[in-house]
Amino acid sequence: MSLVLDTAAQDLLFREARTANTFTDEPVSDEQVQAIYDLVKYGPTAFNQTPLRVVLVRSAEARQRLVQHMSEGNQPKTATAPLVAILAADNEFHEELPELFPHFPQAKDAFFGERPVREQSAMLNAALQAAYFIVGIRAAGLAAGPMTGLDYAGVQKEFLDDDHTPLMVVNIGKPGENAWFPRSPRLAYDEVVTTV
Repeated sequence: MSLVLDTAAQDLLFREARTANTFTDEPVSDEQVQAIYDLVKYGPTAFNQTPLRVVLVRSAEARQRLVQHMSEGNQPKTATAPLVAILAADNEFHEELPELFPHFPQAKDAFFGERPVREQSAMLNAALQAAYFIVGIRAAGLAAGPMTGLDYAGVQKEFLDDDHTPLMVVNIGKPGENAWFPRSPRLAYDEVVTTV
């Protein structure tokens, strides 16, 4: 059985897409980021929760504050990317559930009244949304450079509050010279999928 999505789109989103390590200086506009979000906001999450929060780092001053919290190998990438996004999980996402899950507004308190439960759910569902966000960046014809090599406590203190947990930093832009490392291997279908 073949996929409905055409081959060019499959390549753009998955087969030819890789983590970018360098970028051109072509800017990424707010309109592009809005279009990305307006597409990926429809990705499924549990209870339709939307715990992902995105902090766009645009100013030189904010960029320098972020760079100091990146691991040494990630600092040059973050310093030179046209746009950098901090992706975080909102641990108070449940406050929006009555609006986002209107057929069962009691879910806010019935399932997410306790902070540890919210934190676990926020991390899982924000990570799903982060993956959609990366695919959305690719759909916009841009390259993403997601990174988890960072000082999480430092990024949280510098840019977030106690109700938001950083997940990753994503560099965004048009790929630059020598942007790609060679494609790393992937596991085969029969190494991943079992039938019981």
